[in-house]
Amino acid sequence: MSDILAENLSGKSVMGSDGTELGMLYNITMDLKSGKLHDLIVDPDEELPIRSVDFERNDRGRLMVPVSRVQAVKDYIVVQR
Repeated sequence: MSDILAENLSGKSVMGSDGTELGMLYNITMDLKSGKLHDLIVDPDEELPIRSVDFERNDRGRLMVPVSRVQAVKDYIVVQR
């Protein structure tokens, strides 16, 4: 995957590889020592059924999508479901 600036990711929609709109990117977590990215933090779509998502949620109900599941970044951030 080519380099992408974080400022270009702000507010992008996150979609599952099956076409399900998961929500909007809220933030990205990383290891400060290594610089390795961990999770996309996603504000879930209000119409997204809770049980239809196999991603963990944080204490605020946001989805924690492992960066390793990102398949593409274009108009949407596409993640493997």
